[in-house]
Amino acid sequence: MRRRSAHTRPSSDLGVVPPAYFLPDKDDPYLLILSHFVIGRAIDDWRNFITQHRGIEISINLPITFFQHPESVASLRRQMPDHPAFEGLIIEIDAADVVRNLDLAKSVARQLRFNNIAISIDNLGSEWPSLVALHDFPFVEIKIDRQFITGCADDRLRQTVCRQILDLANSFGARTVAQGVATRSDFFTVREMDFDLVQGFLFAKPTTAQKFALTTLRHPVTMP
Repeated sequence: MRRRSAHTRPSSDLGVVPPAYFLPDKDDPYLLILSHFVIGRAIDDWRNFITQHRGIEISINLPITFFQHPESVASLRRQMPDHPAFEGLIIEIDAADVVRNLDLAKSVARQLRFNNIAISIDNLGSEWPSLVALHDFPFVEIKIDRQFITGCADDRLRQTVCRQILDLANSFGARTVAQGVATRSDFFTVREMDFDLVQGFLFAKPTTAQKFALTTLRHPVTMP
């Protein structure tokens, strides 16, 4: 789940309105309700997958403001499945929010890791130097922003930034994800740089849980 930008406007092309336009702003009281809905829906989907197909790793996006509410951590703990096949939940928080609220983000990550819930830093880009001086790094994953991934095969500057962030992640033992891979050349480039995971339209586009279960879970994605 991502909050919409203050600059988001509905597109006039064919009357299409981007989905992000309907998300509340970070200070909207309904954002908390929407966050709880997203958590519940993700857990319900996981239960469906484990019952009818097989277990998967699940992750959701939440705003840092969700954790400013006193009961947020306790609420998350109560919703986690008590099932031996549950491998945990990854919560992705936007890198800009993490950097602006670093103490809160670190505190939440420490509290949740004992409940099989991990925090991932999402869309990390120009903010990465702010994390270099950290003495402790309770985050399990770093997802590099697509602006440094898309087109990286032909851009040495993008590759340099990626390698610097990879070095940072490796020094903390965090997993790395390359976001926005849409071409074979970018895929081979990020693979050569030794990213742990790759994400992008080259493999699949966003889809419903039902379609995901019928396609990806039955037929693992292979390199196009």
